[in-house]
Amino acid sequence: MLTMKGKYGLKAMLHLANMPDGERALSEEIARANNISKKFLDTILADLRMAGMVHARKGRGGGYVLSRAPDDIRIGHILRVLEGPLAPISCASRTAYRRCDDCRDEKTCAVRRIMLEVRNAISAVLDEKSLGDVLNAAEHEDAGLKEIMASL
Repeated sequence: MLTMKGKYGLKAMLHLANMPDGERALSEEIARANNISKKFLDTILADLRMAGMVHARKGRGGGYVLSRAPDDIRIGHILRVLEGPLAPISCASRTAYRRCDDCRDEKTCAVRRIMLEVRNAISAVLDEKSLGDVLNAAEHEDAGLKEIMASL
């Protein structure tokens, strides 16, 4: 399940992706526009900065900006930074694999097989979509999709 950290991180990244080129956004602006606690958002933005996804500048003319073009930032990468592995259980993870203590033979484990399938399906969607794709979909599709995007 997506936590508030992941949800708010996506909202913040979409906010920055929607900014005109070269413009920066203050965390206060992002927080206010997306109904996010500034303190919580500052923590999220720090994680995204440490992961190299946003740049921050202090002082006059400061604020946050994406480190790459929206088309070059995948939703799956954002969520891995903020939420950790996409896999529902550790033995199905590619980035944080850990063998289950209670599993006798993971090659024949039915739970692991189905969780690998779930992980691959989640990854196929989230790693295919970029921030740019999400913005373009919101601009070009019907009002129903715009409403869904606003609820993220």
